[in-house]
Order: sequence, then structure tokens, then C-alpha cells
Amino acid sequence: MTDQATKTLRSTFDELAAQVRAFAPEDLVRQSGASDWDVSQVLSHLGSGAEINLAALEGAINGTGAPEIDTIRAIWARWDAMSPAERANAFLDANESHIARLEGLDPGTRESLRIALWFPIDPLDVETFAKFRLSELALHAWDVQVTFDQAAGLRPDATDILLDRIGGMLGWTAKPDRLGRAATLAVHVTAPERSFGLAIGEQAEIVDVPAEPDAVLTAPAEWWLRLVTGRHAPEHTPPVVELTGSITLAELRQVFPGF
Repeated sequence: MTDQATKTLRSTFDELAAQVRAFAPEDLVRQSGASDWDVSQVLSHLGSGAEINLAALEGAINGTGAPEIDTIRAIWARWDAMSPAERANAFLDANESHIARLEGLDPGTRESLRIALWFPIDPLDVETFAKFRLSELALHAWDVQVTFDQAAGLRPDATDILLDRIGGMLGWTAKPDRLGRAATLAVHVTAPERSFGLAIGEQAEIVDVPAEPDAVLTAPAEWWLRLVTGRHAPEHTPPVVELTGSITLAELRQVFPGF
């Protein structure tokens, strides 16, 4: 039985793929939600990532291990050299191949397989591997979609999965020194509902809800995910987001500049 993360990978990709197929040539060179990339460059990142993830998956199945860094660099170089239209078409093919391979794993393999990645981390089981890829696909899909819809949000099914994993990303998405002081927040999110604390000190980390927080943040869960990954510009912040206390949204945005 296919795990929920793989099902959500499929739904997230299918939605984005339908949009990409309808793009005109000029759409592919529009500025995306990622400040350094146009739309085609986001698709290139997602396409090369799918190719690298598929290589890791095949390496785990075949016993050859994760792709070497030289292999990965060659993949990046090939995608960088593509035209915008080529990137869009290759994005569709690469992600379809990767997700279909995950979907096609038999139950025994799905249970026993452990997948080594190309950087120092313990090998992942299939569901965790799919969640790892989902975080990349869902967030960068937003980078494309917000180009054409300023009110775009993350998909609810992806938000539900990624919400409980975001704490592990704070070590490299957060710049806590930019706040200039230590602080704690009580965070209350909706859809799905969760309450937890955010401690900002030498590092940023998820903690229990503090008894006396410096500030209280109430927001949709999908915006919380976008906040901590730098996708939080005022024009992309829904009016229901509320922050009270001694920290401003402008200050909080500085802590999470994006990647």
C-alpha cells in the first residue's frame, strides 16, 4: 500500500504539472517566488532534484548506493544548459519517473528498503524519503504558483505532513542572531490545529508552549511553513495572521530570510 507521503507527492506534482503544461513561453521566464530564479529555473531545480532522488532510490534497490557528487554536478550542469522550454518538459518527465518508481514498489521492498542520500545522514525508509522530497516539491511548487496567484498557499495535504517535520529544518533556515535578542513565542496554527513554542536564542527550535512568551503568533499552518522557509512577504501574508507582544512580523521575517 502506497504511503501517504507518496500519495501527496503525486497530488502535488499533478497539480503543478497541469499548470506547467498550460504555460506560454513568456510564463517560463517570469520572476518566480524564489528571488534568484525565474519560473524555468525553479522547474530546473525540481527536475534535477527528481533525477537525483531517483538515482538514490535506484542505488538503494540495486545496492550501488547514493549518486556521487560528480554525478550530481553533471546533472545540475545539464539542466542549467537547457532552454526554459526544455526545462519545463524535462521537469514533467523527471518527476513522473521518480514518483511512478516510488508508487511501483512492492510491499516488501517498501517495508525493508533503506535509501542512502548524497550527504551525511542515516539512510531513510521509503516513507521518510518521500517526505524529504515532498518538502522540496511543495515549497518550490509555491514559488511557481505564487508567480501567477499572489494569494497562493501550500496544499493542505502537504501542509499536514510537513508541519510536524519543520522543526528539523530550523537549523539551516533560521538566522536567530538577526533578532538581536533571545525571545520565545507561543505559536497557534490552524488547518491543522497545533500549538507549540518557538525559542529564538543561539539557535531557533521548537519547544513546548512557553508559560510567559514574549509574543503570540496565530496563523494558518501553511503560512507558518512559509514563514520559516522565507516565503512570507507582506503581499503573501493572509490578513488572519496575527502577532502580538514584543516582536514584530518584520523582525520575525528577518529571522527566516529564506533559501
